[in-house]
Amino acid sequence: MRKEYDVIILGGGLAGLTLSIQLQRAHPGMAILVLENRPTIAPTAAHKVGESTVELATHYYREILDLKTYLEAHELPKHGLRFFFTSDRKDEISNRLELGPRLKLPVPSHQLDRGTFENFLEKHTRSMGTDVELGARVKEVNFTDKLHEVVYVQQGNDKTVHGKWVVDATSRASVLKKKMGFQKEMDHNINAVWYRLKGVVDIDEWSDNDAWKSFLAPRLRYLSTVHFLDKGYWVWVIPLGSKNTSIGIVADQDVHPFDQINTYEKAVEWMKKHEPLCAEKICPPREELMDFRILKHFAHHSGRIYSADRWAVTGEAGAFLDPFYSPGSDFISLNNTWLSDLILRDLRGEDITVRAEIYERTHLSWVDSWLPIYQGKYKLMGNTQIMVFKIFWDWAIYWSVPCLLFTNHGFTDLKVLKELFVSDDSLGRKFGELNKRVQDMFIAWQPHEKAMFTHRYIDPLDLDYLKGFQRGIDQQHGAEQVVAKVAENMQVLEKVAADMYRFISGQVYQTPFTVAVDPYRIDLSGPHSEEEHGNGLLPDPEITRDVDKMWFYNKQKATDRVPV
Repeated sequence: MRKEYDVIILGGGLAGLTLSIQLQRAHPGMAILVLENRPTIAPTAAHKVGESTVELATHYYREILDLKTYLEAHELPKHGLRFFFTSDRKDEISNRLELGPRLKLPVPSHQLDRGTFENFLEKHTRSMGTDVELGARVKEVNFTDKLHEVVYVQQGNDKTVHGKWVVDATSRASVLKKKMGFQKEMDHNINAVWYRLKGVVDIDEWSDNDAWKSFLAPRLRYLSTVHFLDKGYWVWVIPLGSKNTSIGIVADQDVHPFDQINTYEKAVEWMKKHEPLCAEKICPPREELMDFRILKHFAHHSGRIYSADRWAVTGEAGAFLDPFYSPGSDFISLNNTWLSDLILRDLRGEDITVRAEIYERTHLSWVDSWLPIYQGKYKLMGNTQIMVFKIFWDWAIYWSVPCLLFTNHGFTDLKVLKELFVSDDSLGRKFGELNKRVQDMFIAWQPHEKAMFTHRYIDPLDLDYLKGFQRGIDQQHGAEQVVAKVAENMQVLEKVAADMYRFISGQVYQTPFTVAVDPYRIDLSGPHSEEEHGNGLLPDPEITRDVDKMWFYNKQKATDRVPV
């Protein structure tokens, strides 16, 4: 084993191993050391978050890391995110309003058995030339101008290595964050408990309703990341390639206090009360569990991410938001992409001072702009009409901007970043402002929205603009073209926001549907003001038809709402 490395990665989980592979692919033969505290290979169905991937991370794994062959051979394909909303008869799943794709999505994604996947990643990065030391507990990190020093303990012995770069991928151990004091709280008090069951759980078998069972092709529900929702919580069911199943409860502390679910016995009683069918189907005797884990107030922020002094953090050693839309692997993908770009440029002798600052500011601003998607929203989960609008909005903003930028290498193109994020009226800033307005509208809508909807199915790809955003993720554009495409997508998002406001304001304040709406001024705190929205957007018939598909009140043809 060497004593000096180009990069020393503290932590050999998902974030650290994928970074090592990304670097080795870009610069074969780079001297990389991964120090992992775990003494042996990861167990099957390893007890870690990040089992469900979505489009951005899938592109990273399949295309950037070139793992497509492995994923298709050894991990399960994923049939999107699937949601079952509240019902007055939760003992019968076919009663519940269901949201999810009926047919396979144009852009693939996967369900990951983290143990199997990480063991493959470790073997793969070793084959590329990376040194991996297991049973290596990091004891000390000392920074110098030339080579940083890392002291670790292995089999009771202190060992010392030096590296030009040190990257913290120690997850919630957060070695560098604690050493340097850049911990940062996040105002999002949500808790989680989760466990693994041996065997396959196919929710198609949870009902005797043949019409419901045959509505989707066999195994498509099984291959989805399934969410059961009600006020203040959601329950997940995720299939794993090892033919085991991951189960979790994620709950708002204000609605479902942690001490109601923080043991398996309590979690089972909680399930009996709130999700009786889940209690029957996925709560076996304790001795049949593979494991059980709790995580209190899991969301956390970070004051730093990248430094031109050749250190950085990646994965949960930095920031973590919320698992509702499975974004953990997305942030690893972004994190590693910015970081590998800095490392490669630095090793070529380039001054990375400006890039490090820009990447860090961009990364932290994405965390801040994405937080409103989750913050305060668990209390809406019992409101079906609100949550359908919200989920479709959240998917639209995800597919139309960050996914598009990532697949087109926009996050490491300074010209693109400058164009989108630097000026006060840039598209990126408008994107964050528009999202905040819409998320606030959902919260303001809650006191007016109490209806329960059942026995329905809604498919995101029935909406033409959502289908267009999803299919556009993998389309390739030059730097100027991708900025233009973001601008084009933003115009669609503005129309969608304006139309959602028209439907909602019409329900709450009887606002005429024909009014002009400035999407950056939408506000449900009072009746619509024509003076404030004077230069706003008028209804677009095509967008109105799509928004009408997810509106469950007073169904009427969209062409009856606006003149064509």
